[in-house]
Amino acid sequence: MENIYLIMLIALAVLAIADLVVGVSNDAVNFLNSAIGSKAVTFRTIMIVASIGIAFGALSSSGMMEVARKGIFVPGQFYFDEIMIIFMAVMITDILLLDFFNSLGLPTSTTVSIVFELLGAAVCMSVIKINNSDNSILDIGNYINSDKATEIILGILLSVVVAFTIGAIVQFISRFLLTFNFEKKASWVAAVFGGLATTAIAYFIIIKGLKGAAILPASFNAWANENLWQFLGVNAILWTVISWIVIAAFRVNIYKVVIVLGTFALAMAFAGNDLVNFIGVPMAAYQSYLDWSASGIPAEAFSMESLAEKVPTQPLLLLLAGLVMVLTLWFSEKARRVVKTSVDLSRQDQVKERFSPNWLSQNLVRGVIAINRGLTFVLPESFQKMMQRRFTLSTSKKILDKDAPAFDMVRAAVNLMVASVLISIATGMKLPLSTTYVTFMVAMGTSLADRAWGSDSAVYRVAGVINVIGGWFMTAITAFTAAAILAFVIYKFEGIALLVLLGLALFLIIRNYRKAQQNTREIKEEIRFKKAESYSIQGVIEESSNNVSTVMRRGSKLLTNTFKHLSKQDLKGLKKDRKYGEKLTDEMDELKSHVFYYIRNVEADTASASTFYLLIQDTLEDIVQSFTFITKTSYKHVKNNHRGLKFNQIRDLMEIDEKLKSLFESITVEFDNNAYENLPALVEKKQVFMDYLSEEIEKQIKRTKDPDASARNTALYFSLLLECKDLVEASTKLLEQYYIEYSRTKTTGIL
Repeated sequence: MENIYLIMLIALAVLAIADLVVGVSNDAVNFLNSAIGSKAVTFRTIMIVASIGIAFGALSSSGMMEVARKGIFVPGQFYFDEIMIIFMAVMITDILLLDFFNSLGLPTSTTVSIVFELLGAAVCMSVIKINNSDNSILDIGNYINSDKATEIILGILLSVVVAFTIGAIVQFISRFLLTFNFEKKASWVAAVFGGLATTAIAYFIIIKGLKGAAILPASFNAWANENLWQFLGVNAILWTVISWIVIAAFRVNIYKVVIVLGTFALAMAFAGNDLVNFIGVPMAAYQSYLDWSASGIPAEAFSMESLAEKVPTQPLLLLLAGLVMVLTLWFSEKARRVVKTSVDLSRQDQVKERFSPNWLSQNLVRGVIAINRGLTFVLPESFQKMMQRRFTLSTSKKILDKDAPAFDMVRAAVNLMVASVLISIATGMKLPLSTTYVTFMVAMGTSLADRAWGSDSAVYRVAGVINVIGGWFMTAITAFTAAAILAFVIYKFEGIALLVLLGLALFLIIRNYRKAQQNTREIKEEIRFKKAESYSIQGVIEESSNNVSTVMRRGSKLLTNTFKHLSKQDLKGLKKDRKYGEKLTDEMDELKSHVFYYIRNVEADTASASTFYLLIQDTLEDIVQSFTFITKTSYKHVKNNHRGLKFNQIRDLMEIDEKLKSLFESITVEFDNNAYENLPALVEKKQVFMDYLSEEIEKQIKRTKDPDASARNTALYFSLLLECKDLVEASTKLLEQYYIEYSRTKTTGIL
């Protein structure tokens, strides 16, 4: 029986490494989103700075380690075998939960997950112990540290509201003073901003990041805490002077310096605080195992009172854990996906919105608009004009650049500064909070104050925030419930349950990893639409040719797969086709939204290029809509278990597909080679296609007279034939548009 606890300990060590990987993949958003979103420095520099911060933070890790050992439950009330069950349930749940959120690309809190997992598993074991004794369920307070648990929960919930509010206020003031043309302000303005921001971050590093570390003397930390205002005042003056010197003498962009320092500080705090969320439980289990092994007492009789005592940290283990975190940060694709969610919700310009509006987001936005109208009615017109000037985003052709930053360096610096201050204050007051919640909500608050959530994007962004916050509540509920269930299962079935659960966890992680790798490969291999940048007709013709061949190539493949899967009544295949069609539509919508920015920046004397670009986009959209309509209609037919196509229908449909495939391939070849002079030959084939499809429609009309004919079957087949006619119409219309413009430019000598 003793061997099972050694096996559990080894399993916990392996789970700790896996938990570090999935945990860092999610928590990377805490310290990367501002630097990546602003593109103040290169991605490589960001990663190097964050890695150094993690290494420093790993060596100063503390705080939540006590929560893992005694913060949630009373160790003396449990025996060694019960403690090990709690720890195993917590670690398995934590890995599966965080990996699930990583797969969705949603940020969550590792602090919340570990706290509620400990609470759920401990409550389960407490109920089991009470049930096996003469105690009442009312005595559960003897087992659970309810005061500490309540304090942690309230602190975390409060941090959401406070972070959002303070972030919005500070960003509003900063933007009002600096405007979007902050780079044109006097050097002393940037110096003052840099001095205040660096002071906040320096205080954060000392109070939060290096608290209890041997890097700084204990006397200095004590003095800084006891003489807070003096410490802050001296730092503010010192850093302002230094900022002014580096700006004036070395022409250094102080905003970049603040962003680099802030990224380092938050990365260090993340490792120092959240590292123990991943290894705190296994280290507590290791300490418990050592105490039990030395006692000689049976596991079911050894009380774990020793966990209530302070345990010295293991620098080597912390450093190894930090190394795993750094490697994960560099190589995890899921970390980039989670960061992208936060950055896109903060983006100043338009982006392909990931979240769909919901009832709550729509009504919240409607309510805020109503309040804004009321303020507009009350506030003086002169004040409104002044506010409009200071919050007007400078127009630039960079808006067409796909590599443009999501937001500017002022907002990035404010994000890091406010998050640093809030975490520092909470740490100084010994209030628990989630760094994920603080950094994310600060970013959302600054986005709101910066008017990043305009009328065209507000419902989507607010829906995204609601989804993320809802996920946080689900984290707590799911963590508590799942950990309690796993603890009960392990208690009831012991070794068998342990093997099954570990195998299940391994299977799910590997499956999610392979799925993520597959999605990444598909994204990398996928041919993206090219957005026009030229302002001449010839330039637009050449740049948009790639989009035509892409639509024809991908659409032809989609059509062939759909007809094949429809003929076999393959619902799974049709579902994939439908999703692919929806993805193609989304990409076309994103390309269509680019037309706005293109037209806004085009010169008046080249407006004809805008007209041509707009017409081409409209025709391409018609073609894509036909493709997606065919996939959706086919999927719906099979999903509803309607009668399948007959042999004659399938045969005719395959012939139609071959003819359309030949047409699309010819179009693709001509546009890939820019052989626009050959387009009339393809246009001339239009009538042949239309006559053929008309004959197929006549065939189906005759089939409809058959007594065995199905209404649903007939409706589907007619829909497919008519949509194929629309495809031919739209495709030849597209060819005509290109040839007309090509001929005109050739005649006028623009070529």
